[in-house]
Amino acid sequence: MLPTIAREADAVVMIDQRRLPADEIYVRCRTAAEVARAIRTMVIRGAPAIGVAAAMGIALGMRRSSATGTQKFAAEFYKTCELLAATRPTAVNLFWAIERMKRAFGTGAEAGESVDQIKDRLDREAAAIHDEDVASCRALGAHGASVVPAGARILTHCNAGALATAGYGTALGVIRGAVEAGKRVTVLAGETRPVLQGARLTAWELVRDHIPTTVITDGMAGAIMRMGQIDLVVVGADRIAANGDTANKIGTYTVAVLAREHRIPFYVAAPLSTIDLRTPDGQHIPIEERSAKEVTHLGGRQLTPAGAGIRNPAFDVTPHRLIAGIITERGIFRPPYAETLEAAMAEARRLRG
Repeated sequence: MLPTIAREADAVVMIDQRRLPADEIYVRCRTAAEVARAIRTMVIRGAPAIGVAAAMGIALGMRRSSATGTQKFAAEFYKTCELLAATRPTAVNLFWAIERMKRAFGTGAEAGESVDQIKDRLDREAAAIHDEDVASCRALGAHGASVVPAGARILTHCNAGALATAGYGTALGVIRGAVEAGKRVTVLAGETRPVLQGARLTAWELVRDHIPTTVITDGMAGAIMRMGQIDLVVVGADRIAANGDTANKIGTYTVAVLAREHRIPFYVAAPLSTIDLRTPDGQHIPIEERSAKEVTHLGGRQLTPAGAGIRNPAFDVTPHRLIAGIITERGIFRPPYAETLEAAMAEARRLRG
């Protein structure tokens, strides 16, 4: 399994996804600020992965703290949480992981633990977030395999694989789960402009796994659907609202509309940590606008004329009515999402105690 991110004693180590597929280079972040920069600049990306990175960054930052008193240590802790929370606004897993770290800190503080004991607690919580994400993706993949027909031709958009998680993947977890169940599948990876996560990252992962993969440009999806060469669509998610509206990489909404037109099932694969019941619908999901240079330049070469206006929203929202099912580690949820997602989250809270 591809090692996306790992914690060492004095660093958080992650593969630099900006350099793939040409160069497989690992970045060592030795401070919380360096982890925050890695998230912001997309050294690491993908909703579950940046949640794991944030948790590890907080644990690393507090491990390096020289504070001996709990009051000063607490001030540093909450400042570090704010630093990580300010990196990217759309993926809710980031904030979910930070809240878990805050709860772990609070539990230790309320128990009267020493600074060193709280540091150990934060390390354990970050490790648990990492390990639980891998386990969730594997369970999600096993559930998702049930909707994949034998011989399926699957279209995916962006990268929702091992690189976007702590390992195994969400949308690619479904594909891997189907393969492990003995099904032969082929994958069409949409290139995903402007940063080409599909062409660079998804194709790279699947080629490594010897899963037949064809890269297509974003504009080809409709024509290939019309040819009858796509059986289902599986994508990841950065935030799922209470009513099932789903934010994912820009271009996902277009694929969903095309899939509905051609009567192709469109599935979202994501862990429960991506579901945000506090956000009522897609209109309330914050959409990150990234640098215009991602659109205007490629490999240092300017593609657009000077003076042209540029838009670069990193995500769009797919309305829940276009989604056939939401695949999670707890099973596959179907409409009405306002009811099924709330019930799923309530059961998850009950199991946590």
